[in-house]
Amino acid sequence: MEISSLLSKDAIKINLESKTKKDVIKELVELIFKTNKIKDKKKLFQALIEREELGSTGIGQGIAIPHGKSDTVLELQAAFGLSKEGISFEALDGEPVNIFFLLVAPEGAAGAHLKALARISSLLKDKYFRKSLLGVKSSDEVIKIIQDEEKLKY
Repeated sequence: MEISSLLSKDAIKINLESKTKKDVIKELVELIFKTNKIKDKKKLFQALIEREELGSTGIGQGIAIPHGKSDTVLELQAAFGLSKEGISFEALDGEPVNIFFLLVAPEGAAGAHLKALARISSLLKDKYFRKSLLGVKSSDEVIKIIQDEEKLKY
């Protein structure tokens, strides 16, 4: 499974406007909503907030991977957001988050959801990959960097 195949150019935002955790999730959900892959953005947002209440998906090193499953999601889908200044996201290391991957899946897609989560985590372990993402200027560049990294790793 390639993450680049789950990520539409329309679901990428280089300069997130949000300043809070909830607003970031809302902004990323809005991106996916524009791709017509979800039926109800409010319901999805609520599912993601409930998931965050179980424990922050801010994994440290400037990364957050908010994720969740909902019957409003039509197919496994990702969104990418970048915040140059960083956003407080209750990350495990207490540091602000710059790189956001939102991953959403239909209710019955637990296997694919977990596989995609593992793949995103694996890609983001590479500090050079993270540094490349921090320097992007366009959606096309994000997709190219992810595709290039996937060719190297898989």
